[in-house]
Amino acid sequence: MTSADRRLLLVHAHPDDETINNGATMARYVAEGAQVTLLTCTLGEEGEVLVPELAQLAADSADQLGGFRIGELSAAMTALGVTDWRFLGGAGRYRDSGMIGTPANEKPRAFWNADLDEAIGHAVAVVRETRPQVVVTYDENGGYGHPDHIQAHRVAMGAVAAAADPAYRPDLGEPWQVAKVYWCCVPRSVLRAGAEQMASLGEASPFEQLGAIEDIPFAVADEVVTAAVDGRAHAGAKDAAMRAHATQITVDGPFFALSNNFGQEVLGVEYYRLVAGERGPAGDAPNGWEDDLFAGLPG
Repeated sequence: MTSADRRLLLVHAHPDDETINNGATMARYVAEGAQVTLLTCTLGEEGEVLVPELAQLAADSADQLGGFRIGELSAAMTALGVTDWRFLGGAGRYRDSGMIGTPANEKPRAFWNADLDEAIGHAVAVVRETRPQVVVTYDENGGYGHPDHIQAHRVAMGAVAAAADPAYRPDLGEPWQVAKVYWCCVPRSVLRAGAEQMASLGEASPFEQLGAIEDIPFAVADEVVTAAVDGRAHAGAKDAAMRAHATQITVDGPFFALSNNFGQEVLGVEYYRLVAGERGPAGDAPNGWEDDLFAGLPG
């Protein structure tokens, strides 16, 4: 398979999730000539605004943050070189649901309350059009339990299954079988090394508010990881993309923080867990991990 024949689809909940989890991966595959498609499920209307002069955009004020974040996502995709980025069902079809138990959960357009079959249909149309060999999304807990991340997982996994079924919605295009599905993850050893690096720079431990590394929801045991994609050559693009999401992310040197002030390292190597398809041969990554999401595919 030549680079030009490679097609990757990423399904994320809000603008900025793609850059945090997969920015270096996306930039690397674009640079190698692969087709990279991003499908974002909401506009992120309920996000906290980190830029004081833009605070009035927030949901409890003018409620204009979602539209503003379309511009941030556009700038981030320009930084990564991604030209094919879309919103599930069109921009604004589904609204950011906020965290569990908040009033945002009750809003009619909240993604958490979406008709799952309808949402899967929107995603199937994208899968059958773009025909990716590889799909990337979250695990069943959405990484850390955000309802929109969980729903994005359900939509992505449902769409992969439905897109391959000839009996499902023939009006949405010809069936397509995705070869490999990965869930985003971070090995505990990587978080531990990042914490040690921050400590060496005199920074407070980022895990004090979250407890032990073993209890952090998006961290997984190293043996669960199956792939490590080295995008360090494109770290500058990821950094620029993160800075483009200025209302949501503060970047400080090699680290970044979200509205919870939880500091994390800006990773140039990004990690994945294969959950569907055949594992390819080990590459140059440690622990026998794949170093390419397309490893083992024919061509």
